Amino acid sequence: MLTFLVWCVVLFFCWPLALVALILYPLVWLLLVPFRIVGIAVGGVLELVWAIVTLPARVLRRV
Repeated sequence: MLTFLVWCVVLFFCWPLALVALILYPLVWLLLVPFRIVGIAVGGVLELVWAIVTLPARVLRRV
């Protein structure tokens, strides 16, 4: 919602810049999708490693 409001303000003050932003925003989003996927994968691997490292402590705590 904030992005839309900023775009409306830019449209009011400088409409060519707003049109360029309207065209470039989806392209930038598409370029950043692989980095988001890598970030999700790295986060999952780090959580898995953390779970493996803390497993002995959790097992001993329950005994």
